[in-house]
Amino acid sequence: MGPLLDALRQLGGSGRPKEVISQVAKNLNIPDSVLEETTKTGVPKFYNQVAWARQYLVWEGLLDANSKGIWTLTPKGFNSTLTAEQGREIFLKWVDINQKARKSKSATEIIKQQEEDEPDNIEHTLQPTLLQVLQQVTPKGFEDICKRLLREHGFENVYVTGGSHDGGIDGYGTLELNPFVSMKVLFQCKRYKGTVSRAQVGDFRNAMIGRAEKGIILTTGTFSEDAKREAVRDGAPPIELIDASKLIELFEKVELGLKPKKVYEVDLSFFEPYMP
Repeated sequence: MGPLLDALRQLGGSGRPKEVISQVAKNLNIPDSVLEETTKTGVPKFYNQVAWARQYLVWEGLLDANSKGIWTLTPKGFNSTLTAEQGREIFLKWVDINQKARKSKSATEIIKQQEEDEPDNIEHTLQPTLLQVLQQVTPKGFEDICKRLLREHGFENVYVTGGSHDGGIDGYGTLELNPFVSMKVLFQCKRYKGTVSRAQVGDFRNAMIGRAEKGIILTTGTFSEDAKREAVRDGAPPIELIDASKLIELFEKVELGLKPKKVYEVDLSFFEPYMP
């Protein structure tokens, strides 16, 4: 929690989740092997841990709870520093409050659940998550869904090539940058829970050289740190990497295959003074 507060101060008091988490990882010299570990659902473990640290700091009043898509320090948070021991005290305090509010679960069960679930998914329902559904469709189905997604986001003339003979290219489309300029974009779809490697990004780039100005890889999994560096390597055509979390954001933005509904989240900090 302390490193998260420090990172947000370095960024001027606010930042997007991935930007903030990258700053925390940089400050703590987190090795690639740790950054690439995932939960059973395919979410990066380190991302999940920092997201939970953010949630505890929200409950503690050190981060703003209302900034959608942006993590923001409150005035109290901007002027606060936390040692590892102080962070642990906050953690145990809110685990205890959660356990009292959810008497069907023990503190151990709540901690174990947090190791696998993101803060936004803490309340389980019978409905599967979007990511779970995407990981269950057929490979061809995922390609067709990605085609729909690209169209919804402004791509034109989007086609799925089909077959395994096209060097890893699953489809292509045209993106109009302005009324005068457009570009051809090739895309590749990887529907699995694993990690896309540097070699796979390199193979995709080799297949697209001379055929398009831009490439996109969409996956329901994650990308290794080496793959991320390979995607933006100097002197090579750039490749956009869309991992599971970014993929979900893109679906939500255009409400593709989703039905919006209003959900109320319990404000545990409000009820804290009334807890036994």
